[in-house]
Amino acid sequence: MSRKYFGTDGIRGTVGQAPITPDFVLRLAHAVGRVLKRTETRPTVLIGKDTRISGYMLESALESGFNSVGVDVVLLGPLPTPGVAYLTRAQRASLGVVISASHNPFADNGIKFFSAQGTKLSDAWEQDVEAALNDAPVWADSASLGKTRRLDDAAGRYIEFCKSTFANDLTLKGVKIVVDAAHGAAYQVAPKVFHELGAEVVAIGCAPDGLNINHEVGATHPAALIEAVKAHAADFGVALDGDADRLQLVDHAGRLYNGDELLYLLADERLGRDEPVPGVVGTLMTNMAVELALRARGVQFVRAKVGDRYVLEELEKHKWLLGGEGSGHLLALDKHTTGDGLISALQVLQACVRSGKTMAELLCDVTLFPQTLINVRLKPGQDWQVSANLASESQAVKAELGAAGRLLIRASGTEPLVRVMVEARDAVQAKACAERIASTLLV
Repeated sequence: MSRKYFGTDGIRGTVGQAPITPDFVLRLAHAVGRVLKRTETRPTVLIGKDTRISGYMLESALESGFNSVGVDVVLLGPLPTPGVAYLTRAQRASLGVVISASHNPFADNGIKFFSAQGTKLSDAWEQDVEAALNDAPVWADSASLGKTRRLDDAAGRYIEFCKSTFANDLTLKGVKIVVDAAHGAAYQVAPKVFHELGAEVVAIGCAPDGLNINHEVGATHPAALIEAVKAHAADFGVALDGDADRLQLVDHAGRLYNGDELLYLLADERLGRDEPVPGVVGTLMTNMAVELALRARGVQFVRAKVGDRYVLEELEKHKWLLGGEGSGHLLALDKHTTGDGLISALQVLQACVRSGKTMAELLCDVTLFPQTLINVRLKPGQDWQVSANLASESQAVKAELGAAGRLLIRASGTEPLVRVMVEARDAVQAKACAERIASTLLV
């Protein structure tokens, strides 16, 4: 059964356009509440959000929808997505809800959910919610309505949790870090986490106004971080996205490291401490060089569908701990139940501090294959999957690349885009092949 509203990471879209409207979001919360009450008499739901101006409106709609079906609500205020996941588990809540469109511009927003265990929910659960949306509402009577309260120290609890994942015998004293929170959910907590572990912190992208989230800052716009690291002669730069579940890192020289490289670094660091790393999960987009380097170390590598929820499913299936995406979603399941940009950054910094090596030195065995990624925006109603020109050109490109490269074409789960990725040992070839494929979609 296909899902009408849920994409790869919850429900997302432009505010004021279906489905990101207050009336739909109220109905959504009511439907989710009804699903929860099938197994629990008095559920409690936590709600956190990023810094978009629309978060206030959607928070009120969610609160009303949950209360209307007899579900209690705890408001967390602005908090990173992984912080909501952590507190959902720590507070023994029934469900965690995040109001965020992650790396998207401020005009977008979205709703995503976490289970009582702090994990992304299954496709089957989302299908149950969509089915419940088709049912007529059943409003609770006055005596049965849910109540709402605020958890005032939510940020402080999450800061302490992040710090607890950093080795007790290590410190960041003497380390200068530029922290870019993308004017998003981590604007308060991120600088404090690194500062309280001893680092000298320079904060950028930490002044949200409701309209500037992800605007020319953060993990999707790392140029600002690179410039700041050089200007302040910092040792590291840490860039998060709007909801702080993804990470990009910069070293003292201004070199940017993506999620694929950081995933290998985390696995390599554990191997260097004689910790077992039986396998690592990447995605269809993970660079081939990482796969080859891991296999050379005797580590199995499995590719999941794009989306950290699918990486998590594969990790749970194989009972492994490490996985991630090139976009910077990294999972270390012995540290947290979901991808966490702050905790991932701490794990990389821990590896550097413990070894006395730079990221470049720790990654000397990995040289990424050139990849070209082109996002093609679809026209309304365009069905790219039936294009004969696309099918023909795809066959030609695959034949040309052979075993020395890869072609991946997939629809975005969050925007009306088709993503074309070509990977090859030769950058010119990768770019030319990707452009040929993309041209068939420009109708």
